[in-house]
Amino acid sequence: MQQLQGKVAIITGGGHGIGRQIALAYASAGAKLLLTARAKGPLEETRADLERSGAACVAIEADVASEADCARMAARTIEAFGRIDILVNNAGIGGPTARLTETSLADWKETIDINLTGTWLATRAVLLQMEKQGSGIILNIASVAARRGFPLRSAYAASKWAMIGLTQTLAMEWASAGVRVNCICPGAVEGPRIERVFRARAEATGRPYEDVKAEVASSAAMKRLVTEDEIAKAAVFLASDAASAMTGQTLNVDGGIVMN
Repeated sequence: MQQLQGKVAIITGGGHGIGRQIALAYASAGAKLLLTARAKGPLEETRADLERSGAACVAIEADVASEADCARMAARTIEAFGRIDILVNNAGIGGPTARLTETSLADWKETIDINLTGTWLATRAVLLQMEKQGSGIILNIASVAARRGFPLRSAYAASKWAMIGLTQTLAMEWASAGVRVNCICPGAVEGPRIERVFRARAEATGRPYEDVKAEVASSAAMKRLVTEDEIAKAAVFLASDAASAMTGQTLNVDGGIVMN
């Protein structure tokens, strides 16, 4: 259970949902943590929970779409722990649920800025430190929406598809520096966020919420949603030495919705 003993990990969007669960799993595996999020309340609650468990954790409010905030995130991690071993690019938003012609340019830009440009900025902020150390792990959290078209979610799908291209490109660029870059594509993950997605889709399509949820679950070979803990276990694996030969890879954790 100490696969990440002594490692220092940054987790963006670490206050709740998948980010919180990855933080808990990394702490259990021995990592020291710096968590970022835009919402202070959940971020502080997660930090407090981790500290009560004995984990070393720093939490700062930051917006990954801000170049200055990403630079501050990296600097604060080095100040607190002296190095950066892992970056989990988890921060993201769902974006609008609407046909493209009914999606505003502002909503499109916000989704791309946070999901894609935020991943690019956060990664850029840590790579030179990882190169200096001669090692590092970048883990991008995309979505099953990066594997196939997703009607009514053009901004979200585009941002997540692009994350896979970014993952592969960075893996090729930085392998010689000892940096591995991989990606996880979660399916529909149990929790408040996917409930909001289902309700938005139900409203946009005029269908009952229960039908939308059942349709998504039935599209998986395992006929269920996945859990935050299942995503977190995959995130521990990809950050550990057990995945030492893996870079540029995208791992689906979706119950069998996509099999490629």
